[in-house]
Amino acid sequence: MFNTMTYKGYSARIDYDDDGGIFFGRIAGIRDGVGFHADTVAALREAFHDAVEDYVETCSKTGKRPQKAFSGQVMFRVKPDVHRNAALAAELSGKSLNQWAEKVLNRAAEDLTQGPRGGLRRRQPATARSPLPPERGVLREDSKRATPPYSTHE
Repeated sequence: MFNTMTYKGYSARIDYDDDGGIFFGRIAGIRDGVGFHADTVAALREAFHDAVEDYVETCSKTGKRPQKAFSGQVMFRVKPDVHRNAALAAELSGKSLNQWAEKVLNRAAEDLTQGPRGGLRRRQPATARSPLPPERGVLREDSKRATPPYSTHE
């Protein structure tokens, strides 16, 4: 299990070292290794904010542009049956595969990264969560049609 914090568009993964009795984290999504630590959650939040401010200030002083933005293009490989199921789900929800994938990826990412007030968020254990509602996307013998596995209609 891990936690996250968010500040000024930067996120960090938070861990706890029981031997040392400290919380520690690292800013995610940037190439530079920016870490921070503290003994309490309140002090950790302050250390994270200071780390972000220091990163942005250091980039400014050195003439380097702080990393934050992404291109919007994601390339990854999936098994053919996953590709087929995603394409079917997109078609059944009246969206292109790109539109459907963007919505599903965004929802999954927000579930993980958006904690209360942008603060510490505890992730559910993998066994306690599922990206699909129960019994969705399955053609059951007692039904005449399959339900879309992940509807983006709201």
